[in-house]
Amino acid sequence: MKKVAIVISCFMFLISCKNEAQTNTKPELIAKTETMNKENIYQFKVKNLSGDVFDFASLKGKKVMVVNTASKCGLTPQYKDLEAIYEKYKDKNFVIVGFPANNFASQEPGTDKEIGEFCQLNYGVTFPMMSKVSVKGDDMCDVYKFLTQKSKNGLQDSQVEWNFQKYLINEKGELEKVISPQVLPTDASIVDWIAK
Repeated sequence: MKKVAIVISCFMFLISCKNEAQTNTKPELIAKTETMNKENIYQFKVKNLSGDVFDFASLKGKKVMVVNTASKCGLTPQYKDLEAIYEKYKDKNFVIVGFPANNFASQEPGTDKEIGEFCQLNYGVTFPMMSKVSVKGDDMCDVYKFLTQKSKNGLQDSQVEWNFQKYLINEKGELEKVISPQVLPTDASIVDWIAK
């Protein structure tokens, strides 16, 4: 009888150890699952101002700045600085991708064609410009869902505060920094990141 009691005790001890081990590994499993769900920008295809497909996978190995733009905003002159840093670094694995958006005070009312003409005529923009999208609210485009949701980008939750907010993507397609709209594209925090 004693032997049976000892065997049962040992068995119960082993089961409790196994359960404890499973409990202790659950956070690690959750962390691994979250890491595995982390997305990158290369999964997206969008339309550019001309209506052609732009595949973010074509940017693999480059640093990318994604910026929401507007033609009738106090920050619109940032187009000049955006074009300047694009010209300076485009041959050094850097690209800017602009997304016109009308989410803030209706400051981008134009059609894709009008936006393209405005950018070319006023600022000589040569970096890729996408078709107009929504960067907040219920109709937010998928690229901006990725940029603003930690569950997708693995870095942080954010909101697009205004026109010309900048999202910096590393060479692996991962979100690395969020820069507020008022910070100029030529600011050291951006230029140092591009150049490093």
